[in-house]
Amino acid sequence: MELVLHRTYFKEGTNGALFINQQFLGFTIELPWKENLKRVSCIPEGVYELKPRYSDKFKHHLVLQNVPKRSLILIHPANDANKELQGCIAPVSSLIGIAKGLQSRIVFQKILSSCYQAFDRKEKVTLTIKN
Repeated sequence: MELVLHRTYFKEGTNGALFINQQFLGFTIELPWKENLKRVSCIPEGVYELKPRYSDKFKHHLVLQNVPKRSLILIHPANDANKELQGCIAPVSSLIGIAKGLQSRIVFQKILSSCYQAFDRKEKVTLTIKN
């Protein structure tokens, strides 16, 4: 299964549109591009494998594999990238500004459900990030 994230970059943050198997699923918010610096930048464009992950803080969520010079880049709920993210990607139902959105958990649950079904079928799940 392939997820595709089409990004738009701004000085204050990054907004995106997320698709699963070419169907629009929702929007995303991220930190601005700052040369891939840890905790303050979104990650580079590219193709990343997604894996399931669990933590006490985020419960079930997704982690991107093999991000250059970065680790623990997650897909998890958040509505304000600059206050709630440290390089991760947050899905949102609607955008209300640059790197800000609403109802993150609704879209996040749809993504999680689709990905976990694919994992159960032993499918490889990838996220392609492009401009």
